Formats: sequence, structure tokens, C-alpha cells
Amino acid sequence: MHTFSERISSLKASAIREILKHTSNPEIIPFAAGNPAIESFPVEEMAKISAEIYRDMPVAALQYGISEGYTPLRDNTKARLKEKFNIGGENDDVIIVSGGQQGIELTCKVICNEKDTIICENPSFIGALNAFRSYNVNLFGVSLQEDGLDIEMLENALKTQKNAKMLYLIPTFQNPGGVTASLEKRKAVYSLAVKYNCFILEDNPYAELRFGGEDIPTLKSMDTEGIVIYCGSYSKVMSAGIRIGFVCANKDVISKLVVAKQVSDVHTNNFFQILISKYFEQYDFDLHIKKIQELYRNKCKLMTDGLDKYMADKTTYATPDGGLFIWCTFKEKTDVFEYAKKALEKKTAIVPGFAFMANENDYCNSFRLNFSTPTDEQIINGIKLLGEV
Repeated sequence: MHTFSERISSLKASAIREILKHTSNPEIIPFAAGNPAIESFPVEEMAKISAEIYRDMPVAALQYGISEGYTPLRDNTKARLKEKFNIGGENDDVIIVSGGQQGIELTCKVICNEKDTIICENPSFIGALNAFRSYNVNLFGVSLQEDGLDIEMLENALKTQKNAKMLYLIPTFQNPGGVTASLEKRKAVYSLAVKYNCFILEDNPYAELRFGGEDIPTLKSMDTEGIVIYCGSYSKVMSAGIRIGFVCANKDVISKLVVAKQVSDVHTNNFFQILISKYFEQYDFDLHIKKIQELYRNKCKLMTDGLDKYMADKTTYATPDGGLFIWCTFKEKTDVFEYAKKALEKKTAIVPGFAFMANENDYCNSFRLNFSTPTDEQIINGIKLLGEV
């Protein structure tokens, strides 16, 4: 019998990934996924740029690169963050990482020791929770309200939890809850982090995907103390498969992330870093984003219309202003895992809410739906099937 390390033996396979195994079957309606819509990929533009790269700069694309990332893409990213989100001061820098997931994992590696505590939203992104668990930290979940974290519960956690090193938050179009934290809550969270000397990891992969409401300042834009580590991604706006993300943080933090990355994968894929950089230079990125926003506005409306028609008597939900997900909650106590199994029998895949809890044994009466991956026809038919289940 094989013996594995303690840090990996306690990890469970992601419930989402396990369910996604079934979605390789084209007959399954993929509400369990979190993939961007295939219509959002700028395929023709990427093909044109790819040909240029192979013709004009094959060595740069195919040779080793620097761990910090391709310099023109770092510059493009810094400019975009400053222009769009007022992020980036004289003491900040940017590193390009292999998807937002690596940014999350490396941040935990750099900031936390074993048995330190990470405070997170409850529910929260399973990919981040499992990354944290792999470093043998303690996770403490703070309840998520309609406008963000329960601030009273957060301060109590900061007071009482041993070695609370970091807050992990997705303040905008939260995954899985779809919630966007109010400006008041964001200011309160930042003030508490300063008061209790705690880093904030602000995960914002859906930042560009707002199709309703007004932009709210990021936590990083408020950061005067250098405690906010901002993680973003090109996965949701260019292509998920290219695995290009970025982290903006104080230069001291970035220097440690660079060292951590060097012992992980050396550097991020050069070819796709160059491709994205050239896309910024040759095409209208804002116009591209606007098309994606309109696409997701329509898909989300299609799903909420279906929920209102087929499931309003059994479930509640909050309409998101952006992102990829809708969080549904049963009005009465329900075995959500059994519901997910029955839905799969109807060839419709959803993710039961317990998969997103800081304590995996906690009961959750909710489930997550994704509207970006399925086709319009699948959304219409799938919600009807869920209603029948």
C-alpha cells in the first residue's frame, strides 16, 4: 500500500471536477461548469496573431522566459489595472502566473505557515479552499450576506482565531454566491485587516464581466498599507485554456512570489503571454469585453426567466450583476447531494453547495448554476428539467 504525505492524504478530489467528468458526455447539460462561453473566444484574431508570432519571433515564444512574466504583457496589465480599476501604486508590481489558480496557491505558500488561519467567505471558491488545505492551514468561514461578509462575525474571527494571517475574498460576482460586496462592506473589511495586521487576497477573475449595476472600487484600489494582494486572470475574457493570470501586490510580496514560482513551473507559457500582449496592441480590448458582457447578460436573463417559471415555488436566488454563476437555495431543508444525483439522471449537472464550504462537513441548502458554458437551448431545457426533479 502506498503512503502519501499528510498534506495530500487529507485532500479530497474537487466535487466540481468529479461532476465535470460526466459533462464530457455531450448529452449532459453543463450547469456544473465554470467555463467561459466558447463564443467569447477571439479565435480569428488569435489565429492571426499566432501566425505572426511564429513568423516574426519564434525564439521568444518557444524559448525559456523570465519568471516575472513577458515584460510587454506585464506593462499592458499594469496599464489596464490602473486605467480600469485604479490599481497599482509606486510600491506595487505585477507577476504573470499560470492562471489565477496559481496566483492563489503561490500567495498561500508565501504568506502562511502550517496551522496559520485563513479567513474566507462561506461559501467560497473550491479551488482556493483546496489550495489552502494543501498547505495545512486552518480555514475559518465567515457568513456571506447579500452585500458581502458579515462584518461583526469577521471581526470576531480576527480577534479569536489563532494566527489569522490572511483574508481570502472574491468581492465582485463571488463564486459561488454571485454576491457583490458593497462599498461600505469593502471599506469595513479593509479597516479590520489593517487593525488586525492581516493580509487580504482579493481574487477578482470576473472583474471585467459586469453586465448590470455600477462598478465598485476594488479593495486593492483602497490599499495604502501594501496589505492587499490582487489576483486576476485572462481566462474569463480571452480563453481559459491558455492559463494566463496575474498578481498585483507590494513589490516585496511580488519578489517572494517570483521565488516561489521558480520552484513551481519556472515561468508562465511564453507563447500565450506574447499573444495576449499583441492582442492589446492590435485590437480593441474594450469592444471585445463589451461583446462578452452582452452575451452573458442574455444568458443570465434566460436562466433567471427559467428559474422564475419552473422553480420559484421551491427555490430562491439573487440575480447577479455579472460573473458566471447563480446561487440557488431551497426554501425547505433538502438533501442537495441527492438532488444533484437525480438531476444528473436527467442529464443535467449542478454543483451541490457543500462543496464550497470552509468546513466540508457543514450542511448547505444551496447549489450553484453556471450560465456561461451551456448553450441557450441547454439553459432553457436544463432549468425545466431541474424543475421536474
